[in-house]
Amino acid sequence: MTSGGTELDWFKSSYSGSQGDSCVEVAIALLAVHVRDSKDLTRPAFAVDRDGWDDFVRFASAS
Repeated sequence: MTSGGTELDWFKSSYSGSQGDSCVEVAIALLAVHVRDSKDLTRPAFAVDRDGWDDFVRFASAS
């Protein structure tokens, strides 16, 4: 997957299980953060702007 013609560099969440389950990967681009399920790459990834990602991380870390 690319963003603006640039290949995305995906990395796995540090909270993903070591057994290969619950794997979320993100790729940070200039204008957005892309998110995908590494177990099912046939499903489309989605992207949120950086402010939306910051809001999500803040919310998730407070839970």
